[in-house]
Amino acid sequence: MENSLTAPSLSGTAADSWFKPHRIILLLIFAAMIIAALVFGEWDWVPRYLPRLASGVGVTLAMLFSSVIIGFMLALPLGIVQVTGPWWLKAPAATFCTIFRGTPLLLQLWLLYYGLGSLFPMIPGIRSSFLWPYLREAWPYGVFALTVSFAAYEGEVMRGAFAGVPSGELQAAHAFGMGRWKMFRRIWFPRAFYRALPTLTGETVLHLKATPLVATITVIDVYGVITKVRQETLLTYEPLLLLAAVYLLLTFILVAGLRFLERRIPVKGV
Repeated sequence: MENSLTAPSLSGTAADSWFKPHRIILLLIFAAMIIAALVFGEWDWVPRYLPRLASGVGVTLAMLFSSVIIGFMLALPLGIVQVTGPWWLKAPAATFCTIFRGTPLLLQLWLLYYGLGSLFPMIPGIRSSFLWPYLREAWPYGVFALTVSFAAYEGEVMRGAFAGVPSGELQAAHAFGMGRWKMFRRIWFPRAFYRALPTLTGETVLHLKATPLVATITVIDVYGVITKVRQETLLTYEPLLLLAAVYLLLTFILVAGLRFLERRIPVKGV
């Protein structure tokens, strides 16, 4: 009886703490700004640019998901070798994470595209090889830069997650006769991934907001499309407000999906 009475009171307290006067005022101001932008802004250009905007969103999502998936696959060995590997594997992994976490992503992107990309045409045989149709495009350099940046950050996250798994659980699994791969697949990785998932969610959202940098090397993502819109329509605020709304929507969907994944993982007591 006591528990049943306590739960509603806690939820009521949470609701009361949210609906405070200053927050209500801020929400009303935000709603008024949106209504004013919709009413007084010039939005007749949206239908004309809608196909290009949809294509730009597709490029942004392709850049995001490809770099996150490949980067996370690279982050796993980077985290593992820093916890259990010999020094000749720990040192390169730690150096990789330190360099790419310690330098701006924009600098990495420009060094790859304007630096390394300008050297490929000078290599004999490159122009006539099957690689040239890809190496002359900008998007492979964008994907590579985003991937290594994400791998460096998540490599450190996974290092802490792997190190945080209680050693007693691994020893118990070894005592039950589990092999290394089976122990990694059933105990070590699920426990570490569950610990790291909230941080991975935040890092993925930050990574989404880093994707507009690829527009600086001529990749036409949604930011690049909005830049074209501003140049052609001579409008400033309306395209930027639409861009902000697109990123807010993508962030909401991304966070909701990752939170759903977090609830579905059958690892308890972490």
